[in-house]
Amino acid sequence: MAVPARDASDLSDGRPAVRIASPTGKWILLTTVLGSSMALLDSTVVNVALPTIGRDLDASLAALQWTVNGYMLSLAGLILLGGSLGDRFGRRKIFVIGVVWFAAASLLCGLAPNVGVLIAARVLQGVGGALLTPGSLAIIQASFHPDDRARAIGLWSGFGGVGAAVGPFLGGWLVDGPGWRWVFLLNIPVALVCAPVALLHVPESAGGTSRPAEAGGGEGGGSHRGFDVLGAVLGALSLALVTYALIEAPGGSPLVWVAAVAGVAAGVAFVYVERRRPDPMMPPDIFASRQFTAVNLVTLCVYAAFGGFFFLTALQLQVVAGYSALQAGTALLPTTALMLLFSARSGELSQRIGPRIPLTVGPLLCAAGMLLMLRVGEDASYVTDVLPALLVMGLGMVTLVAPLTATVLASVDTGRAGLASGINNAAARAAGLVAVAALPLLTGMGPEAYRSAEAFDAAFRRAMPLCAGVLLVGAVLAFTMVRRPPPGCLRPECHTHGSLTAPPLEPERSRGVLGAPGSPGAKPSGAGPAS
Repeated sequence: MAVPARDASDLSDGRPAVRIASPTGKWILLTTVLGSSMALLDSTVVNVALPTIGRDLDASLAALQWTVNGYMLSLAGLILLGGSLGDRFGRRKIFVIGVVWFAAASLLCGLAPNVGVLIAARVLQGVGGALLTPGSLAIIQASFHPDDRARAIGLWSGFGGVGAAVGPFLGGWLVDGPGWRWVFLLNIPVALVCAPVALLHVPESAGGTSRPAEAGGGEGGGSHRGFDVLGAVLGALSLALVTYALIEAPGGSPLVWVAAVAGVAAGVAFVYVERRRPDPMMPPDIFASRQFTAVNLVTLCVYAAFGGFFFLTALQLQVVAGYSALQAGTALLPTTALMLLFSARSGELSQRIGPRIPLTVGPLLCAAGMLLMLRVGEDASYVTDVLPALLVMGLGMVTLVAPLTATVLASVDTGRAGLASGINNAAARAAGLVAVAALPLLTGMGPEAYRSAEAFDAAFRRAMPLCAGVLLVGAVLAFTMVRRPPPGCLRPECHTHGSLTAPPLEPERSRGVLGAPGSPGAKPSGAGPAS
């Protein structure tokens, strides 16, 4: 017998009480999994398609960089604002708008007649992603009964990890089969299922209150934080200008210097505004936690290296090693498979011994894996050349990623876990964005480098030591600055992780009174970083 979707006795603290076994609970899980899967798949499949996109649209390397970074730019710059919009106007409403927006932008990507239109559509995709990504987890947190919430988040995260794992394989199959445009067009049927289900079956929630979907939705009651639109604009503008300067620097245009200076100025203005606004999207006082600051510095190093590695490796395998798109996508599966299989044990180990050692050893293992990739050249053997490097890389990611997310959440008060996770998420995406922009410049890649196996291989061999060096810096920062949280602290914890682009598993854990499953004091945390 189905459990009732709502019970008035569960609303004494003002929160909804959807049960996971109820029809409404199952619809909520289906909707949020479908919505987040669009963004997760898109972030993993596009890299595999880049060489084919470049040949088909006669694009330069800089255009391929913008194809990746256009999406990451708007997503990283607006994701915190997207969460605030959901809190103010209704999480379901903003989530559905994000799904529809993402699908429309995906259609434009799939129909793009030239690379300029594709880049513009990718920027629009990132806006949609910024609306739907925080909304998927927020809907679960705001809808389910506290007794069922951890399980619901675990199911959502698990399916997200599986989606991230099959993403490169699916992308390669689409590129080699129907064509690269289907990498984007695939989002449309998913959205056609997701949006109607959300409107019909998902309860609306906003501002800490929730109402059934049949009530018509709306803003809901409760207090709301103000919108930091100026902060969001300045942050996104700073990232955009710095990215432009890095990507276009080889051309030697005077606009590059103008953009670089303006980008730095916008960044300074962003810090100034955040320090003086009553409701900043990135409150400076959260960085008063030395642990939080340290872990975010480690995040910047780690995800910069990861962003550069996966961008260049997908090209190296196809341009230099001669792999098809499907082979290149399949080749990358071991890293995600290792994370899905062993991240739970890594999280448990980190809980016992503290985060310092995992956050030091993990980057070192990843650095070793990247250096092993130097063996991957023309006609490279997958078993003897590619697989050993990816296995070492995967072991480093297993050691690192779950403890990194857990330590971010454990470094702030429980009530600020969502904010802390959002900031860490944005930092990870911004780091990957800058790395994709900077590495071709630092390694001397010309605009046509990806068309020449010899030229690209030479640049790749310069890039991997650079990425490994950044990871070494992250390891040193972790060893010198990260400390074990004090015993008995009332902090949320995340123990496991599905993949770099999937959300953390079990992100709602606390100790003491707040730690009791379903306890009224327990507060939800946000998703961890993504590439």
